[in-house]
Amino acid sequence: MKKLVGTSVVGASGYSGAELLRFLLRHRGARIDRLFANASAGKTLADLYPDFRGRLEKTFEPYSLEAALESDCVFLALPSGEAMTIAPKLIERGKTVIDLGGDFRLRDVAQYEKFYKRKHAAPNLLPLAVYGLAEWNAEKIKSAKLVANPGCYPTSALLPLLPLLKERLIEPTNIVIVAMSGVSGAGRKADIDLSFAEVSDSVKAYRVGEHQHLPEIKQTLEDLTGQKVSLSFVPHLIPTTRGIYATIHATLAQGATSEKIFAAFERYYREKPFVRYLRDRIPELKGVLRLNFCDIGFRTFDETNQLILCSAIDNLVKGAAGQAVQNFNLIFGFDETESLP
Repeated sequence: MKKLVGTSVVGASGYSGAELLRFLLRHRGARIDRLFANASAGKTLADLYPDFRGRLEKTFEPYSLEAALESDCVFLALPSGEAMTIAPKLIERGKTVIDLGGDFRLRDVAQYEKFYKRKHAAPNLLPLAVYGLAEWNAEKIKSAKLVANPGCYPTSALLPLLPLLKERLIEPTNIVIVAMSGVSGAGRKADIDLSFAEVSDSVKAYRVGEHQHLPEIKQTLEDLTGQKVSLSFVPHLIPTTRGIYATIHATLAQGATSEKIFAAFERYYREKPFVRYLRDRIPELKGVLRLNFCDIGFRTFDETNQLILCSAIDNLVKGAAGQAVQNFNLIFGFDETESLP
């Protein structure tokens, strides 16, 4: 039997951290070593998440490098700005790091500092980081020591757009992405704007034109298709706990048809277990909740030469913890679907 891979989670008390533990708990090749969460130190996992009672009896502890070094792989499920202070010493000591935050997704330090509004503490690691979009970067991920897990919004936009740009079935200019997210995307922190009374019965656009996922989407589209891309991205907060629903508008390239679009999804995703593309249906959010799928649907409009793409993911699973486990599986030689629903 294959040796168990020791894992620790930094930021284990957050929503993404807890989701990650649910997958690792049933992973046949993973051993859960340490749960780090400074603000929750001393509390048990079951104190915060009762579903773990009798399944994983562990206590949160303050982060320490010495304790983290006991593991082969360390997941960083932290707010952006924190991973870049922890990752360098883990990498130096030969550990594999999978960062669920945004500290290593952008190669350009100036872009990071513009959109994340802070100085980068470890720019020397940016060339080392592999962007963890498993469906498109699997070979690089397999040998990575530092994986930058994609953002949730970018995952919902990149998976539908990449095959069509790669096959030049849509124009690379004036792509419009409108996406809606549940409140868990903001993390497990006290914030009046995320309280039930504020969010219920409302929809709100936020960080219009300055969201940190905008340059991430653009960078990845250009890297993987070799085309210069122009796009707009508007995120919205909706009154649900989890999930992301994206509606994407693009201009059809000359000669593009519905049949060619579906064939492109077939070509790139037929062997990919977590992308479901639908010919005759538009996806629904409830079809992906707590699952690691990205569901994609589309409609073409010949009279206006327009394509409308719709995608749905669970922001905590395919947009965070599930995708991180996909990357873990690729790195350590497990079946890509191991432990994932």
